[in-house]
Amino acid sequence: MADRIEELADVDQKTLDAVLGGQLPNPFALFGPHREGERTVVRTFQPGARAVDIVARVAGNDARGELIESLYNVHQSGLFVSAVPLPAGKRDYLLRITWPTSSGGEHVQYTEDPYSFGLLLGELDMHLLAEGSHRELGRCLGANPMDIDGAAGTRFAVWAPNARRVSVVGDFNLWDGRRHPMRCRYETGVWELFIPRLRSGTRYQYEIVAADGNVLPLKADPVARATEQPPSTVSVVAADAPFRWSDDGWMAERARRHDLRAPLSVYEVHAGSWLRILEEDGRSLNWHELGDRLIPYVAGMGFTHVEFLPIMEHPFGGSWGYQPLGLFAPSARFGSPAGFASFVDRCHAAGIGVILDWVPAHFPSDEHGLMRFDGTALYEHQDPREGFHQDWNTLIYNLGRNEVCGFLIASALEWLEHYHVDGLRVDAVASMLYRDYSRKAGEWVPNVHGGRENLEAVAFLRKLNEIVRQRCPGALMIAEESTAWPGVSAPVEDGGLGFTHKWNMGWMHDTLRYMAYDPVYRQHHHHDMTFGLIYAFSEKFMLPISHDEVVHGKGSLLNKMPGVDHAQRLANLRAYFGFMWTHPGKKLLFMGCEFAQEKEWNHDASPEWNLLDNPAHRGVQRLVRDLNRVYAGEPALHKKDCQSDGFAWVIGDDNANSVFAFLRKGDDGDAPLLVVLNMTPVPRDGYRIGVPGQAGAWRVILNTDAAVYGGPGTEIAEVHEVQRQAAHGMEQSIALRLPPLSTLVLKPAQ
Repeated sequence: MADRIEELADVDQKTLDAVLGGQLPNPFALFGPHREGERTVVRTFQPGARAVDIVARVAGNDARGELIESLYNVHQSGLFVSAVPLPAGKRDYLLRITWPTSSGGEHVQYTEDPYSFGLLLGELDMHLLAEGSHRELGRCLGANPMDIDGAAGTRFAVWAPNARRVSVVGDFNLWDGRRHPMRCRYETGVWELFIPRLRSGTRYQYEIVAADGNVLPLKADPVARATEQPPSTVSVVAADAPFRWSDDGWMAERARRHDLRAPLSVYEVHAGSWLRILEEDGRSLNWHELGDRLIPYVAGMGFTHVEFLPIMEHPFGGSWGYQPLGLFAPSARFGSPAGFASFVDRCHAAGIGVILDWVPAHFPSDEHGLMRFDGTALYEHQDPREGFHQDWNTLIYNLGRNEVCGFLIASALEWLEHYHVDGLRVDAVASMLYRDYSRKAGEWVPNVHGGRENLEAVAFLRKLNEIVRQRCPGALMIAEESTAWPGVSAPVEDGGLGFTHKWNMGWMHDTLRYMAYDPVYRQHHHHDMTFGLIYAFSEKFMLPISHDEVVHGKGSLLNKMPGVDHAQRLANLRAYFGFMWTHPGKKLLFMGCEFAQEKEWNHDASPEWNLLDNPAHRGVQRLVRDLNRVYAGEPALHKKDCQSDGFAWVIGDDNANSVFAFLRKGDDGDAPLLVVLNMTPVPRDGYRIGVPGQAGAWRVILNTDAAVYGGPGTEIAEVHEVQRQAAHGMEQSIALRLPPLSTLVLKPAQ
């Protein structure tokens, strides 16, 4: 006993108090094996254990390991220590821990010593982390199952440079932050620990002690690749087995499919409410069920892509995912990460691309999240004039920090590279670009030049898009940007932000405003339909009719349409869809709009699928399907979506009759299309329209008034012979009967 006491003399009361109080500044300096003179001393903290022994490792059979030494419990505190007959540098041993059970018996646990392992992250990792250029952040930080020195376990690493102490806690250690404190790599502020024998599925969080000594609320892992389903805030060690993809053909073809001259028609979906199972308390579908139901629906409707409102893990379902905290984890609401990967793989097999909404502009202030992560404003700005978003009561990322920019770029790459996602729609870009966004005078901080532009955000977006372009050929990067910021979709080398596309919010607002007018007044607002063509080719635009237009009291798309009765409202909507699909720009439509849902979207309920029992609503759905097929099948409608020579007005000034006519053109040899809109409920007989001279007749290939689409089926000729009568600057013309509230698409007859 005297020898043992002598061995323990260096564990003074101050050190013991630090261990028991969870304030040990450097756990690796005390725990684990240490060569002290001619002996090796092993210390481990196992509060509540009856005994801890050091035994030899025997591959495949822990119980066969011979006893090397029993450790002594210092003052019965749970700190076990003893000199152990191990050669210098020898760390190949097991801890055999005997625990009492609730029944009065004993349970024996075997494990390698977490504090017997050396540095975990290499110098290159440290360098890349510090400069914010680690692109595989989810495989560097976070929880990663792996083998180290022949021991299977999980390596944990987290960035918390201003913390006094960081511990991994979970069921495996009774959520006791004293048991697994981490090593701080002071050069980067990253804390690391390898815990043997923890594998995928383990629940964990981080317990962080701030610099002032206060213990923070338990924190979820910022780069966790799996989580428990909310309202739980627990992170989960993700499976280490890579997903076996079968989409090599799709990935090789993706750049061609995403060429600016290719058709792009997107079906926007909220995964949680696209189809709820009423018989099971209205639950959402999981990824496997969405694969069975959503993929064939999207393909059958002729959409080229499905776009999800954010599926990154988020604490509040009512945010629809736009306040995420798990930027590396698919939400557990819909199943496992592997389930999501399988869904993407199945989409690609069906010829459908997958786009995700992604939010780098702000994050929620939930205590378990990024807010004051290590007790300081780490991810956010310290100054609320820069760091607090007044519109959404959220926090704004500090894009002036290399580590924060690296965190966000790595998140984008996680979805594009590891989940084979085909594009990201970047949310709230306008709020990132301007320091005075939604702020009054005195509520914002000017940039270094005294201006309102957020120079750090501009640099971040350019860097993000450049990296994606280099690493993910053909991936879409779509900006939700509502201002006149120049060059959003221009290449970075030309001074642009580098996005592949920009949502055309101006077109959406103008045209929906026009459609809301009673047709008798539309003649006074003709420019709302034509104004978008003034700037239609200044950016690479997508025409969005998104979820934002059918919530928060705005009513459904159908209810924006005027009319003396339901039939007229449907006719207006059909005509509008005809205009949208023939207007230059890629297409996006939110779920439920394709069959003229009558109620505005409710994220707690499915769209009104029962309306498809009504032939009129089923007709609108068929129209959207046929518009997609015409759009994809006619080169004139997509090849020059982003080029001014792909569009020409024929009639843009007939406000008295609310008639519009324009040509869409592809390459030489591609048949042009003539599009004619009558936006009044009055049919127009013998309406003369000039046409180019290469065809002797024009055939109607789509008519939104047709009975098959739920329209009245106004009788019109299918083929219209060209007449040698000049009109609209052309030497020949055709005379049409224009159905009321309709869009006609005509093509030269063969």
